[in-house]
Amino acid sequence: MTNPFSTHRVTNQPPPFEDVNLYASDAALQDAVTREGGGHAARSLVAFGLVCGSSDAGERARLVNENTPRLETHDRQGRRTDVVHYHPAYHELMEISCAEGLNCASWLGLVKKADESSADQQVARAAGFYLACQMEPGHLCPVSMTHASVPTLLLQPGIAETWLPKVVTRSYDARREPVDTKRAATIGMGMTEKQGGSDVLANTTSAEPAGGGAGGAGTEYLLTGHKWFLSAPMSDAFLMLAQTQAGPGCFLVPRLLPDGTRNELALQRLKSKLGNRSNATAEVELQRAHGWLIGEPGNGVAAIIEMVTQTRLDCAVSSAAMMRHALAQAIHHVEHRSAFGRKLVEQPLMIQVLADLALDVEAATALVFRLARSFDRRQDEHASAWQRLMTPVTKYWTTKIAPQLIYEAMECMGGNAYVEELPMARLYREAPVNAIWEGSGNVLALDVLRVLQREPDVARVVMDDLADAVGDDPHLKAALSRIESILHEPRLLDARARSLVEGLAALAAGTILRSHAPAAVADAFIATRLGSLNRQTYGQGVDWADTAAILQRASPDR
Repeated sequence: MTNPFSTHRVTNQPPPFEDVNLYASDAALQDAVTREGGGHAARSLVAFGLVCGSSDAGERARLVNENTPRLETHDRQGRRTDVVHYHPAYHELMEISCAEGLNCASWLGLVKKADESSADQQVARAAGFYLACQMEPGHLCPVSMTHASVPTLLLQPGIAETWLPKVVTRSYDARREPVDTKRAATIGMGMTEKQGGSDVLANTTSAEPAGGGAGGAGTEYLLTGHKWFLSAPMSDAFLMLAQTQAGPGCFLVPRLLPDGTRNELALQRLKSKLGNRSNATAEVELQRAHGWLIGEPGNGVAAIIEMVTQTRLDCAVSSAAMMRHALAQAIHHVEHRSAFGRKLVEQPLMIQVLADLALDVEAATALVFRLARSFDRRQDEHASAWQRLMTPVTKYWTTKIAPQLIYEAMECMGGNAYVEELPMARLYREAPVNAIWEGSGNVLALDVLRVLQREPDVARVVMDDLADAVGDDPHLKAALSRIESILHEPRLLDARARSLVEGLAALAAGTILRSHAPAAVADAFIATRLGSLNRQTYGQGVDWADTAAILQRASPDR
């Protein structure tokens, strides 16, 4: 007999957004990957897109964010352990991403595997990273740092000889063992100190040669001090800055010493963070910890900046990925939910908002994969200049627009997006971290100014390329003129640095879309982002555009 008082009949709710192929359902991503040189990886990306969009992946993501890392400083007998415990699903996610090569794919040629090539791998690897971020972004922090550590490790051949075979491998080994007994190793980073923040030259952690030696490149030092943020503290080693008599040095600091004993890295606590909850971040005291100097004493910032440059690319890629995931969730929702007698996706205002969001998602995707291509082709003068100037520009813009876009996508879904059963709240909490880590907005803007002032030839190559790309489009031409006018007023550059960086990003994205995106997308983006319209929120100024075509291209259910 039916209960006459039961209200539990679910209607007008969308089906779960799961078991979706995140690559095959994303036209803008496929086009960007093929265009920028990653088409050779299409088959593996289709397979990986199915893994990342599976219900199993969604369940792992839920588990690692609800069961956050736990710090154990001592064992039951009082011996110091400094171990962070993770939910098993975290290690499963790490295994999936490392098996895909996200920790190493750009460098596989370095270890001379006959069946692997490192040619044009940055774009393909960025595409995998884009997909894995939609699966679960937090675990990608150690994956990103491990991948990014390779250019810095290569600066010291003796260190590289020991560590590269363990770092550059499609494997993951969570065992607490010395590196020479492991299948694979992960690398973390410890730069920030509480008194300095982004100003790493203010760091006070000191390094003195071990055993009273003279020190120097590749030799052992003892480090004493404190690191305010040590991300992924269960990494097998960390790249850290510490002060030598000659200035900051970059050190490889292993978690365990070659004899298996713990290095003197005393974890103080885990940070309680807004987002990025599946990934542990610790404060650590270095109590004469053993570290090996990479490069010459005093050259530490230059050594570690190689790592920072790579991680900045990943920050930009993951911000674009989170925006895409938020948009796909929102479109899926409105395609299956009705209000006021019509499907939400048929409501004119909803169409305008979602199409407007899709413009920024496609622009961000286009921009980050153009940047990834420049990493692959650094031997080319134009690609090298693009990488040098546009890495901070691209990171600045993509990470800045992500939180607002994700919030707007949440609003399209209403209250369902605000509760923890869906991943939208998690995405929203995660979004700010990419703008803060590896250089906040002001730091990136100052980096751009340094390129302009110290490497004018680099800036001129990029500006000439942009000038060639604007064609006869009046909005692009006007945007280029605005940027040129800022550049010709050097006394005002400091005050206008953010305007310059944002303008460069929008102009670059506009030129790529003009050349390669459907006209509906390119025309609407250029007119609304580079025209004269003054807008503070989404859903404005696109009433004239072919919003149906824009939305159809962006839909994961097309």
